[in-house]
Amino acid sequence: MHLVLLTAWTVLWFALVEPHGGFSWHYLRTGGELIYQDTGDGTGGLNLYAHHPELQMGPLSFLTAGLFNPFPEATGQFLAAALMSLLGLVILVLAGRSAAHHFLGTGTNHQRLRQRVLIAGLAFIPMWIEVAVRFGHLDDVLALFFTALAVRAVTRGNAAHTGVFLALAMDSKPTALAFLPLLLALPRERWLRAGLWCAGLVALAWLPFFVGDSQSFAAAKFAIPNHPASALRWLGVGDPETPGWDRPAQAALGLTLGSIAVWRGRWAAVVLLGANARIVLDPSVYTYYTASVLLGTLLWDVIGQRRLVPWWSWLALLILYGSVFAVPDDSARGLIRLAFVAVSTAYVLLWPVRERGRRGRGRGQERGRHRPPARTDEGPAQASGATGTTPWAGPPAAR
Repeated sequence: MHLVLLTAWTVLWFALVEPHGGFSWHYLRTGGELIYQDTGDGTGGLNLYAHHPELQMGPLSFLTAGLFNPFPEATGQFLAAALMSLLGLVILVLAGRSAAHHFLGTGTNHQRLRQRVLIAGLAFIPMWIEVAVRFGHLDDVLALFFTALAVRAVTRGNAAHTGVFLALAMDSKPTALAFLPLLLALPRERWLRAGLWCAGLVALAWLPFFVGDSQSFAAAKFAIPNHPASALRWLGVGDPETPGWDRPAQAALGLTLGSIAVWRGRWAAVVLLGANARIVLDPSVYTYYTASVLLGTLLWDVIGQRRLVPWWSWLALLILYGSVFAVPDDSARGLIRLAFVAVSTAYVLLWPVRERGRRGRGRGQERGRHRPPARTDEGPAQASGATGTTPWAGPPAAR
C-alpha cells in the first residue's frame, strides 16, 4: 500500500510540473547529439568537452539522453521526464530493501519500516520531480539512481556491484565522487576488488575524451556566477564566479566527511554528507541541488536511524526548498543553507545513535551464528525468512 500511495503522489507532482518542465533538457539533448556523431567541424564525439565546457554532465548521461533524440523534441523530453520520475520510485524501493537487509536479524518491525519509507518518500518525491521533470537533469537523476544501487550492494556486501554502480554514478555526473566512501563500508578485504571495478569503469568512460583532446580539461575549469544566496558568500568568498579551488574543495570535503562517517559507523550518512559538501561550497543555488540532499536524508532516515518519523527528510524539504519561497532576502537564504549543513553534518556524525542488534559473530558466539532477534522499540520481531549462517554481518554499526 505504501508504494501505491507513493506512486499516486509521484503522478500528481508529475502532472503539476511536466507542462512547464524541461528547463535544462536542451543541454542533455545537445550533448546527446554531439556524443553520437561529429558535427563535421570537430566539436562532437571525443572533442565534446574540449569545445563545450558548459556541458558539465558525464558521458553516460549524454549517451542515455541521445536515446531520446530520434523522437520529436517535445516527445523525447516527455518520455525522458516520465522515465526519470519512475526512477524516483525505484530509488524508494531500493532504500526500503536496503534498510530491510541491513536490519535483518535485529527484530526490526518491517511494517514500521515501510511507514518510514512512506513518510520520507512523501518529502523525497517533490524534490525528485524538481530535478527530473522541472529541470530535466538526467545526469543528477542517473548519478543518484546508481548511488542508490550502490547502497543496496553495500548492504549485501557485494564488492563488484558496489564498485560498478559508484563508477556509473561518476560517469553520469562527476560530483558523485563525493559518494566514494561507500566503498569503505564494505569489509576491508573487499576494498581492492570494489576499487578496481570502480576505477576501471571510470577510466573507460572518461579517458577517451582526455586522450582524444587534451583541451577537454577545460571543462573542469568552467565557472558559474557566485550567487548572493549561496552559502559560499557567508564563508567569506566574494568572488564574482567560481573560484579555482572550489570544485576540488567540494570533492575533498565530501570525501573527508564520508570517510569519517564510515569510521564512526554512520555509513548511511555518506550521501547526505557528500550532498552537504556540494551545497555549502557551490556558488549557485539551483533548487534541484536539494534532490541529492533528500536522497541523503532518505537513506539516513530509513537506514541510519530507527525512529518512526523520518524528520530529517522533512526538515531538509522545508528548510532548503521552503526557504526559497518563504524567505525573500538572498543573504538570509544563504545563512539558512549554511546552518542546515552545519547542524545536519554535526548530528549525523556526533549525535548518539542506538546500535542495531549485531549479527554473525558476538562475544562467546560461534562464528556465523545468529543471536536471537532482540525486542526493540519498533515492536515485535517480524519473520525475516532467513535462517542459518550469513557470510557478512553488514556494515559497521554506529559508535
